Amino acid sequence: MGLQVIQMVLPVLVMVGIGYFCNRRQIFDVNGLRGLKALLGDIMLPVMLFNAFFTANYSFRVVVIFLVVYLGFGAAIAAGFLLRPLAKPYDKYLPFLLSSAEGGMLGYALYGLIVGSQSGFAAVDLGQTVFAYTVWLGCLTSADGGRVEAKALLKNMFSNKCFLGMAAGIVLGAAGVGGWVMSSACGGIVGEMISMLTAPIGAIVLLMVGYELNLRRELFLPVLKTVIFRLMVMAALLLMANLVIFHFFSFDKELEIAMMILYALPAPFIIPIFSETGKDGEYVSTSLSVQTLVTVALYALIAVYSMR
Repeated sequence: MGLQVIQMVLPVLVMVGIGYFCNRRQIFDVNGLRGLKALLGDIMLPVMLFNAFFTANYSFRVVVIFLVVYLGFGAAIAAGFLLRPLAKPYDKYLPFLLSSAEGGMLGYALYGLIVGSQSGFAAVDLGQTVFAYTVWLGCLTSADGGRVEAKALLKNMFSNKCFLGMAAGIVLGAAGVGGWVMSSACGGIVGEMISMLTAPIGAIVLLMVGYELNLRRELFLPVLKTVIFRLMVMAALLLMANLVIFHFFSFDKELEIAMMILYALPAPFIIPIFSETGKDGEYVSTSLSVQTLVTVALYALIAVYSMR
């Protein structure tokens, strides 16, 4: 079992290390990093999300999982607002660092490395993604003093290629088109094309994670608080999700692994994209970096669990 765990964990650590090395030696600069992000965000991730939901099985269980995840992250962001007094002077972004998760850029990649397929993660990521583009993003806009308007939220959702890929996959998958296409004569061709486009995602994402690692000593204590708070909140959500979902449905180890990965992930990497973080920018980026390192450590434990 030890060799199997090393087989799953070591490639993750190596790719993160290579990314960090690329930054330190400037093998490629920030513009190169932007190019990788554009490739992922505009092409690879939308295709991966489309495929995950296009080939997913839609049932009453998926609806229950959606509600559990969505409402759970709603409770997480509320806990973040309640814990704000304990995080001063870096309290403004605490609720957003304690809720939602980086499913698109990291979750699918890590789940795929363990299970071998990424589609199983779609069931738990659906509630997270919809939450991120509604409640989470609305509260983030409000924190910056902006007005939370349904029109603006819808514009953000439908201008994001990842969300469009997911939405198209859900519509066609729920309508039965996915099953029909994949079982037809052209299913193998479609599958191979999608595999070719999405195969490098895990390596590229981990390379980027390593490149953007930023650990500043003076931010150690506030960041440590933030990471501990998130671990506590996510542990509570995982326990709650297990109690509810497996009360109504029989135990499914792959679903359990998907939930473990979801709640082990860092907060969304898009906080600096949708918010003017200003003087809190380094705190936010360092918190995300440390949360990502914790995710890698938790991934090793999840890999051990998957072997049992």
